[in-house]
Amino acid sequence: MTVFILGAGLMQLPAIRIAKELGWTVAAADGNAAAPGAALADRFRHVDLKDREGLEAAARELRAEIGLDGVFTAGTDFSASVAWVAERLGLPGIPYETALRASNKLKMRAALAAAGVPSPRFVEAASPGEAPAAASALGFPLVVKPADSMGARGCRAVRSAAELEAAVAEALPHSRTGRAIVEEYVEGPEFSIDALVEEGRIKIRGLADRHIAFAPYFVEIGHTMPTAYPPEVAAEVLRVFELGVRAIGIARGAAKGDIKYSPERGTAVVGEIAARLSGGYMSGWTYPYASGIEVTREALELAVGLSPAEPGPDRGWVSAERAFVSIPGRLASLMGTREAERTPYMKDLFYRALPGDRLVFPANNVEKLGNVLSQAPDRGRAVEAAMAAVRSILPRLAPGDEATEAFLRGEGREPAEGGAQWPPEAFPAEGAAAAELAAMPEYLRRGPGPLSVLPFDRAAELGGLDWSGRGFVESAERALELGGARLGTSGGTVLGGRFWRSLARGGLQAALYALDSARGGEA
Repeated sequence: MTVFILGAGLMQLPAIRIAKELGWTVAAADGNAAAPGAALADRFRHVDLKDREGLEAAARELRAEIGLDGVFTAGTDFSASVAWVAERLGLPGIPYETALRASNKLKMRAALAAAGVPSPRFVEAASPGEAPAAASALGFPLVVKPADSMGARGCRAVRSAAELEAAVAEALPHSRTGRAIVEEYVEGPEFSIDALVEEGRIKIRGLADRHIAFAPYFVEIGHTMPTAYPPEVAAEVLRVFELGVRAIGIARGAAKGDIKYSPERGTAVVGEIAARLSGGYMSGWTYPYASGIEVTREALELAVGLSPAEPGPDRGWVSAERAFVSIPGRLASLMGTREAERTPYMKDLFYRALPGDRLVFPANNVEKLGNVLSQAPDRGRAVEAAMAAVRSILPRLAPGDEATEAFLRGEGREPAEGGAQWPPEAFPAEGAAAAELAAMPEYLRRGPGPLSVLPFDRAAELGGLDWSGRGFVESAERALELGGARLGTSGGTVLGGRFWRSLARGGLQAALYALDSARGGEA
């Protein structure tokens, strides 16, 4: 067997590995000639995955050279390119028009509405100015998305006409067709599903809880496999997903769903259905870790026209994926990775940046700094392992960086639900603690010699955990240790509000940045 895999990045590595383990010949294409899977494939073609004609030409060349039995992707938004090539070459797969319904959200919503599948009401927006009038019948809150993109890029909630125009302007550049979709916001928990479809029969291969944060954006900070929701909720989510798969017309191959459950409506609602396996480490990592079943192997077999054998029983373990993020700045070093890797039940640590790279606070799934994955016999140990690993990891920023300074000054903040803001405060201060924090001088003294930090008597009043799962006092203690500073007023330089306000604004990472900048003579 020979399979042509579109994409040679991290999310496609399981497919390349498994196909080779099956003894198949693997060809891969990617717009990045240095993609990690390029060297692992038997044949590699440097072709942009948006270039359907270029991919078709490459596939015809491969068929002439070594034969070709199927086309495949996982974790990309190019299932339409897969279907285009397969249809043009007469290979197994779904029609190109079906793939468009599974990748263009406007076509998808129209197909779901026509079939009566629960999904948000929507309108199309081709320009910011037309959005408020087009969306007036829907009512706020709303969600704006590019019509054809993935990774939550250009996707956000809006609660006013002014926000709506800005959100559409932000979404349009992320759309290959120059269109945005404006739809009802549905409140409720989110789920991710992977499934296989063979001759119209849908086989569920994984139902995970999605964990979304950082409103008004929709950043997936992790997922946990399998779901912890009651069976009746899971059954309703799967029911609506299967209706959606049939409405889109996926009759053979893989299907991936992002589904919400609305307690208010008492039903599940389709967020998205794609004609591929999921990315985000789910199909290639957390589902096999939890179940012992390689859904990627089954999907590959479907792609080349085979009928997969039924897998063995689900082993019933749990796998948790969690993201770690950064405040804006330039990465100096990534600390704590060895400690994270040694965490019991930890399986993998992935990170997307190297020292010297610019970092941002995430507004989408592409801007996260990295991810950790755990595997354990039960949910408690799996989740705690993932969070312990995240707490261990610390992106240390280069001192004296203007992007970090602007973040600490609160510049560029946007309103979010319930009076909150994005990016959020790591530790919101209220009442007397906020007053003491605001009144504290930036520095008590500046001069050569050791660093000290003015004590903050109300530190224990800043409760809760930041986005890394750390507490305020715990973060202060670790920053002092790593930054070579101590509490008191005896140092040559004594930080006051500079340290504590940075900690409240950006957590341990920001507090350590304040110490490093003070040591370098920069503020």
